[in-house]
Order: sequence, then C-alpha cells, then structure tokens
Amino acid sequence: MNFLEFKDQMFPLACFTIHQVYAWKPGFDRNNLTRWIKKGYLVRLRQGYFAFPEYKGKNDYTLYFANRIYRPSYISLHTALAFYGIIPEAVVQITSITSLKTASFTNDFGEYSYRNVKERLMFGYELKPVADQLAIQFASAEKALLDLLYLYPFYNTEQEMEALRLDEDYLHNDLKKELLLQYATTFQSKALNHRVKLLLKTYGL
Repeated sequence: MNFLEFKDQMFPLACFTIHQVYAWKPGFDRNNLTRWIKKGYLVRLRQGYFAFPEYKGKNDYTLYFANRIYRPSYISLHTALAFYGIIPEAVVQITSITSLKTASFTNDFGEYSYRNVKERLMFGYELKPVADQLAIQFASAEKALLDLLYLYPFYNTEQEMEALRLDEDYLHNDLKKELLLQYATTFQSKALNHRVKLLLKTYGL
C-alpha cells in the first residue's frame, strides 16, 4: 500500500488503532505497519496503537495519547498536580487513573503510568480543550490530591505532608476545600479521611 494514501486517511485521527485501519481497509497487510515503524514513518504507542512522529512537536498530544491508549482513564496524580502548580517538581511520567489494572507503557512520546481504582472512584475529572478541537480527560486539582493521598498511604504524618511541598498560595487561594471534602466522603475510606485532615492541619487550611 502507498504510505501517503494511508497517512492522508489516518493522520487526522492523531492516535489510531489497528482495528480502525482494518475498518478502512479490511485487507490491509499489518506488515506495512512494522515496515513503516522501522523507517520512522510511524510510532508504536503500545500494542495495536499508533501515531505519526509529526505529533511530537504539537502541544498537548503527549497528554492526549495518555487518554487514548488505555481507556477508561483520566490524567491525575503528579502530572495533574504539576499542571496546576501544586507541586514544584517537573514530572517525567504521565500519570493517570484507570478502572483497569495498573499498567505502564513507554514509547517515543514518553512514559505513561496508570494506577487502578475502583470504578466508582472514576469521577472528579473534566474535559480540557486542547489543540485541534481535541479534549483531554483531566482530574480537577481536588481529585488529583485525593487520588494521591488515597494511592500513596505513606503520606500519614505531618512530616510526610510537608515533604510534598505543596504550593501554599494555591491551597489557600484556589483549592476548593468544600469540594475536596465532598469528594473525600465518596471514597468511603477512614484512612483517606485521616490523611485529608492531616493535609488541612499541616497547611493551615
């Protein structure tokens, strides 16, 4: 098959699956993908998921692919907290929450990490519009904080809370405390409630 014909069809999708290719061309030879990856025409994001290398230079697509290659999922934890400026560190991995099993993938766009929660805890995220009329499922600041405290139980002392070095200006001026507490009750976790109280005490909220 002619690669340019293939690219004209698939490029607007940004991220596409082998099933989408077969839906377009039922007789498509999958060996073409292997050959095009070796030539650098395509990037394998994970088994069965592909993108074009041109998207490396486009804003937000690295985050968008996090949603696409493992679903359902939404961006949360360290990636979301860094996005909001709540934690000071630059984040290497793109961290997400999923109701599927915990997983990780590495490809030319980055390292993708997914942490599992129960399906009823898949809430507190919104669609953030990005480039080219796309949208990313992204945790609110409040839910990202709760996801972190829920999944990382060692944050259970004031010293550990201080070690997070959360941005106090954000916590006092932008964090929605009522929403944080409302979301926390949904977890139905005494341990999380304890860590939330510790967070509020440590940062004087």
